[in-house]
Amino acid sequence: MRILFIGDIVGKPGREMVRRAVPRLVEHYGIDLTVANVENAAGGFGVTRETAEALLAAGVQVMTSGNHIWDKKETLEYIAHEPRLLRPLNYSSAAPGRGSLVVTTPQGHRVGVINAMGRVYMPLVDDPFKALPIEVERIRQEAPVVIVDFHAEVTSEKAAMGWHLDGRVSAVVGTHTHVQTADERILPGGTAYITDVGMTGPHDSVIGVETAAALGRFLNGLPVRFETASGLPKLHAVVIEADSSSGRALRIERLSLTPEAIAQLDPPASPASS
Repeated sequence: MRILFIGDIVGKPGREMVRRAVPRLVEHYGIDLTVANVENAAGGFGVTRETAEALLAAGVQVMTSGNHIWDKKETLEYIAHEPRLLRPLNYSSAAPGRGSLVVTTPQGHRVGVINAMGRVYMPLVDDPFKALPIEVERIRQEAPVVIVDFHAEVTSEKAAMGWHLDGRVSAVVGTHTHVQTADERILPGGTAYITDVGMTGPHDSVIGVETAAALGRFLNGLPVRFETASGLPKLHAVVIEADSSSGRALRIERLSLTPEAIAQLDPPASPASS
């Protein structure tokens, strides 16, 4: 089976890329499940009911997040009632929402998705190296294929988590830095790994923010309102192929696509031709 995981969606440019790309990518790669990190989907900071439901309508089936999940006040109520929107597993148990989900694909495959967050240079959370193995063991009772979104700042922490879960999950994919890494591989135990999937949004920017504002912060240290940039939109993602019985990863492919590259993919089949 094949899973499409889309890197951090940033603002309207990112949402528009998802709307355009997902149907074509599903058709082109034969995707069974589409997962996306959405914590920056609403104006670059947080996610709202409106933006989440637009992404679900575009074909995203499970939404992960990270440290920006609480940036929009309305998310507190929405996440409590929308199981397809995950928050990091290792937040306090008092936080609304959930950190994992098991879904059944239209093809009948059972897939677990777990969201967790690192602790180095990140908000205070419980130890992910203790929390994740416990949750993985629980989810594997229901689903052989398990995908982990590890939302973390530091490369070494992400790499360590990949090795920590190697052979226990189908994939560990890193998010948060908005910079796609070129280290995708299958670890010896059969777990697909990449340090950071990257950013789906405007790449003529400073990790999604208008360049002038971000640069000004570095030059003079004064507070400034960050706005989502708009130039050079790209979709960053990975396609993971896994054995639906054992959960072992067979292949991981890294994607970096412009609107022009997406337009060249196979168009989705129309109802008349399917």
